[in-house]
Formats: sequence, C-alpha cells, structure tokens
Amino acid sequence: MSEMRKIAAILVADVVGYSRLAGADEDRILARLRTLRSDLIDPTIAVHNGRVVKRTGDGSLIEFRSVVDAVRCAIEVQNGMVERNAGLPPERRIEFRVGIHLGDVVEESDGDLMGDGVNIAARLEGICEPGRICLSEQAYWQVKARLDLAINDRGTVQLKNIADPVRVYSLQVGVPAQPKSAVSAASRASAEPSTVPPIPDKPSIAVLAFNNMSGDAEQEYFSDGISEDIITDLSRVPELHVIARNSSFVYKKGAVSVPDMAKALGVRYVLEGSVRKAGNRVRVTAQLIDASDGGHVWANRFDRELTDIFAVQDELTREIVAALRLKLSVGAQDRLAQGRAADVEAYEFFLRGREQASAHTRRGNIAARSLAADAIAIDPGYVAAHALIAFTHVIDYANGWTSDPEHSLQIGLELAQRAVEMAEEQPNGHFALGMACMWGRQLDRARAEAQRCIALSPSSGEFLRLMAHVQIFSGDPAGALKTLDASMRLDPHYPEIALQFLADARFSLGEYEQAIAAIQQRLARNPQSETAYALLASCYGHLGRPEESKQAWERALQINPGFSVERRRRVLPFLNPEDFERRVEGIRKAGLAV
Repeated sequence: MSEMRKIAAILVADVVGYSRLAGADEDRILARLRTLRSDLIDPTIAVHNGRVVKRTGDGSLIEFRSVVDAVRCAIEVQNGMVERNAGLPPERRIEFRVGIHLGDVVEESDGDLMGDGVNIAARLEGICEPGRICLSEQAYWQVKARLDLAINDRGTVQLKNIADPVRVYSLQVGVPAQPKSAVSAASRASAEPSTVPPIPDKPSIAVLAFNNMSGDAEQEYFSDGISEDIITDLSRVPELHVIARNSSFVYKKGAVSVPDMAKALGVRYVLEGSVRKAGNRVRVTAQLIDASDGGHVWANRFDRELTDIFAVQDELTREIVAALRLKLSVGAQDRLAQGRAADVEAYEFFLRGREQASAHTRRGNIAARSLAADAIAIDPGYVAAHALIAFTHVIDYANGWTSDPEHSLQIGLELAQRAVEMAEEQPNGHFALGMACMWGRQLDRARAEAQRCIALSPSSGEFLRLMAHVQIFSGDPAGALKTLDASMRLDPHYPEIALQFLADARFSLGEYEQAIAAIQQRLARNPQSETAYALLASCYGHLGRPEESKQAWERALQINPGFSVERRRRVLPFLNPEDFERRVEGIRKAGLAV
C-alpha cells in the first residue's frame, strides 16, 4: 500500500455525552446529527476548504489546508451550535469538543490519515471543554497574529499516549478579544432594547414552535413550517401584536414556563401546540394560554387528511382571532379569508426551501432555490415559492455569491415583479421586490414596496427591518432608528443583522460611540463579521483612536482577505455618495490605505 508523509492541519471533533444522548432517544439524536451535518457542519467544512477524512459514529477527522481555515471552521460551527441550543435544557443539547493540531501525518492510498498529527489532535479533543476548541502550541502560533481570539493558555499538558508534553490553548467561542479601550457596560446596554419589554396596549401573542409528534425527527421542518405560517397569518391582523418567529422559536422545547416566556417576550397570550403527520393523515392540536393567570382561553384538535392542512391552518387562525374577541377591519377579514396553495407536496418542498434560506449561507441559498423550483414544478402558481427564488438571487448579489452579480440582481427583480403580479395581496413578493429595488438603487420604489409589506403584515419584524435598511440608504437614519425600535419590540431576540443596521444608523448620525456599542454586541454574537469590523475601524478613526482603528481593519481583512472598499462603494446603494465616503474617511483618518 503506497503512502505519503506530509504536514497537515488536523481537526478532530466529537459529541459530548453522546452515549447519554443516544440512550435517551437514539433515533432523535441520529436525526438531529444528520440535520446538523447537512445544514451546518458539511457546508461550513466546504467553505473553509476542509476534507472529511472519516467519521466514526459521533466523531469526525477533518484535514484542512491551513490552521486558520480549521479554526475559522470550528468557530463557525460552535457559534452555530450556540444558536441551535438556545432554549434547550442542558440534557437535550448537542455540544461538540474540538481539537486542532498542525503536525506530521501519513496519508494512505485510500485517503486515510495516521500518525502523531492525528493522535495529538484526538487527545486535545478528549481534554477539551464542551463547546470549546483546544489548540496545540504548533496550531496556536499559526493563528495567534491572524485571528482576534479570546484564548486561555492551559500550560503544558501530558496527553495520554503522547511521549512529550504539549502546550495547550483553549478557545472560548463567541468571545472576541476586546480592544484596549472596550466600550463601557452602560454604553453596550444602551445599544439594545430593554430585556423585559412592556406588554402592548392591544392584544399580544407569541406562537411557540409546535412540537413534532410524528415519530421522525426529520419531519420537524413540517411542524416548524406550520407554526411559522400561523405567525405569518396572525401578523396580518393590525389589531394584534405578534412576536416574530425568530424570537418565539428561541424557546423551542425549552424548559421555560409560559409566564416566564410571555414576560420575556412582552406578550399576554401564548399559543402552543403539536403536529402529528402519519401517512396521509395529520393531527394538529393547539391551546391558547393567558399568561397573566395561566388559564386556557381556547383549545382545539384537528384530525384531517393531509391535503386539508391549509384548511386547518385557516380555521385555527380564525378561531384564535375569535377567542381573543378581536374586532377586525374589513381589510383584515379579507386577508384572513384568502386561500393558500393547495398542493401539499409543493408545500413541503417550499417549507424545506424556506428552512434552508434561513441558514443565511451560500450553500443554504442554493438549496433553497432548488427546493422552491421543485415546488413550482408541481404547482406553477405557487407565489411564495416564486418569491423565495427571487429572494435567493438578490441575496446572491448582495453577498457576492455569484460570478455575474448584475445578472443575479436582474433575475431577482424580474421574478419578484412576477410574484407581485401573480398575487398583489401576498407580502412575500413585495418583500423580494423591495429587496431587489433597494440593491438596484431604486430607493423610492423600495420604500413603497416595504410600506406595502408592512401594510399587509403589520406585525412583521422582518418587513420593518427591510424598511429600516431602505431608510439608512436613503439618508434617513433617524427614521431608521424608530423603525428598528418597532421591529425589536416585535422581535426581542432579533437577528444580529439588526445590530449592524443600528450601528449604520448611529454612524450616519455621527453618533460613533453608540455605533461602536452596537457593533460590539454584534461581534459578541458573530465574531466573524468583516462588515462589522470595517465599520468599527471607521468609527475609531473618526474618534481619533488610530490604533484601535488599525486593529479593527486588520481583523476585517483577516476574516475576508478579499474585502474590497471599491466593491462596497459599487454595491451599497446609498442615495448620497457622501454617506459612504464618510465611512471611508474614518479609515483614512487612522492613516490606513484603502
């Protein structure tokens, strides 16, 4: 058997407490691991140029071209797991240990790797704390100057079956190294809304993720999709304050009481339920709880043919509205009376596609487009699927995920226009069209589409964020702050991009300290955002803090060596060019060449 000796960056990972998790529910844990691999782990490995050498049950051995690639991949996966474990009790969480080493390995003819390089990485993984990454000294020196990491030096450790002691460094994910003059706690707190939002004057509700009772963990997309559709339906009722999916799903299968959830989300009512899908039958149960006293306001069970799932959702929504004794306007009544797509198979493809798009990755975007196309092949009139495809093309343009950006944007614009023409009263098409018009510098039209989205779905935090984004580019940062505040009330666990919008608005107003506070909060969630670091560098430049500006700018380039000011000048659709140039000016004030 031929073999080759070489130096390689080796990553070894496994699931903490796998035997305990499998013992509790082996089918569920295996299904969750398969989903994690397809949605998070494998796409992340591919992006960072990794090669999966082998998998052994709950463990993986992966080779990378560089230690930097290996560490970036591990950080992204571990951060992703923090999000996916949010709200789960400790005994239900999937956590990984990761060991990374740069050393000598032997590659056999079948691609397998052996030798000390592999053994040391495996031993590092064995002593690693859950959710962390352990680096050997050799690996640490490769990334020390290139990645801004919160590192704990554990000193020299005698690893099992390794002759010489190894100096070990532990990386705590989600905690970026702070600049020398970190923002004050008071400043950071001012960037986010109150952790206990007040309950609105009008009826308010949070729809929790319905439990998947189908006996197949991979069917969770279906129960999640039904829950999200109910949220979407209720969001179209102006008389109701509805918490966004992004926030209510934080408590998915969590061991948190309904009153505590309601208090944290700032609502009076909570809807919870379950979905059991078996063959051609589906059972949906739901109950509406008044968190003020824990009483059941309404409950029902629907046993139907699977083809009746849309009718079930319609009935459920109408019964909730009736239970809350809402007096709907004629327009709201009409919107609730509108029909849905009638083909269940197309609906399932769409739900899978929407789930993939929510990952906000290049791979997920491609998968979403393909699944939406499958839905349209079955039901050519499926407006939401057309809108989803349009959205993926626009996102390709915005993120530079395409070899022909202008073509992608044009396709997105045309498909979004078609979706709106097919069903003017459905907000999905207007959202995609608003995005396309914004990135296409048609800002007045983008604002009109965002306004139409909000008119059709007043409780959508996502549509309000689109409006805020348009306002920032249009030169109305003060308006954007008001819109962001409204979106955050509807979505208390708002996505990290909302913090970037908040920072952009503050920057445009010349409020650089407050912009820094928002950026630092975003980086605490996602330390791999080059756009956040670039704006941070400009803020420090305007404040006369050149060393911190230089550190932030270097970090942006470490994360993305291809980061280009010229591309951003070309792509970011500011109505007033000076709004962008002010961002460049801050970097130049720090003496940096851009």
